[in-house]
Amino acid sequence: MTTSPGHPADTAPRHTPPGRGPLAGTLVVDLSRALAGPHAAMMMADLGARVIKVESPGQGDESRTWGPLVPNTDGEGSTSAYFLACNRNKESIALDLKSDDGRATLTALIERADVLVENFRTGVLDRLGFDADRLAELNPALIVLSITGFGHDGPEGGRAGYDQIAQGEAGLMSITGSGPQDPQRVGVAISDLLAGMHGAYGVLAALLERQRTGRGQIVRTSLLASAVGVHAFQGTRWTVAGQVPEPFGNHHPSIAPYGLFHCQDGAVQIACGNDRQWQSLCAALALSVPEGELATNTDRVQRRGEVITLIEDALAALDIAEVLTLMNEAGIAAGRVRDMQEVYDWEQTRSQGLLIDVEHPGLGDIQLPGPPLRYFELEGSGEVTRTGHQAPPLLDQDGAAIRAWLASTDPTSS
Repeated sequence: MTTSPGHPADTAPRHTPPGRGPLAGTLVVDLSRALAGPHAAMMMADLGARVIKVESPGQGDESRTWGPLVPNTDGEGSTSAYFLACNRNKESIALDLKSDDGRATLTALIERADVLVENFRTGVLDRLGFDADRLAELNPALIVLSITGFGHDGPEGGRAGYDQIAQGEAGLMSITGSGPQDPQRVGVAISDLLAGMHGAYGVLAALLERQRTGRGQIVRTSLLASAVGVHAFQGTRWTVAGQVPEPFGNHHPSIAPYGLFHCQDGAVQIACGNDRQWQSLCAALALSVPEGELATNTDRVQRRGEVITLIEDALAALDIAEVLTLMNEAGIAAGRVRDMQEVYDWEQTRSQGLLIDVEHPGLGDIQLPGPPLRYFELEGSGEVTRTGHQAPPLLDQDGAAIRAWLASTDPTSS
């Protein structure tokens, strides 16, 4: 977030409150940088795990320097909004893993950890002296999450990968855009985020298995695997139907009507998932459709252009609010296209805990996007979701406290 002298590493350490959530009591050591690994570790932190982020001295995680950079309230230095997005509820310690002291401290952390997260290029952790055999020797119950760009093995195993490269190589860009000549990346680093999500659920499964076996294991995923893993029907269009999917803009390639339509003051999205809903739409908009025509989804997909024209002609005299009211009354899914300000100002977003308040040492009181999961008691339906959140840490903000904790505890009893 900042490396400026105005926010030194010896900031008073925070006292992490007792964990609340399904992973309370779980210790995660996060060696990862940028987005995929940090997102996975943040998901575990949101679930109550104690997450200690290990960073290199000086700069720390490279995403601390990625914009937009927001000036700190005291005028000294700035904070990366990018870093804030994927490191809430963590502690930070700066370690030089090429030094004896750094490796010794990491060794002590690994001995006490339940989970280790890393997204180094293949072989880097081995060269630092922490290959699989060494990790098993230090902690045979350890779960290791290892994320790479294109996989750990295979003809291109170990190849460096960033999100947009993976989006292209994994086919996502080939199905995103207005048409075949307009491939587009998804507006967030979706390959990174999916790798983090797949990695986190892989860790949870490994922790569950460890309860039965007592043994740890290595969980591997990659940006490539995670992007291919969400191809869904676009994948089977090729593997089963023999069709190579292409970008289809803002309309669904297999369902009609399902997409974005223009009305008097902007655009709305309307989705008819079945033929009954199509009939309801025709009635709601008084569409003039000859009896027996466009009655099935197959018909409407084949004549998609006619369907779009019919609907947009009917919407031309209506504004967004009127369209949404008509669709809601007819039981048809519809919605606006909101910008980010509108999303976070929306009361529905706030009601779901998707905006959280934290106090940041550089920026003061700020709001961050919140975790997407909520938990409730089965009996009584009381909510037990974690509600107290911590701002992402300054570089080495918790280093002294973590070292003191390591010195005062025995790994066999942690």
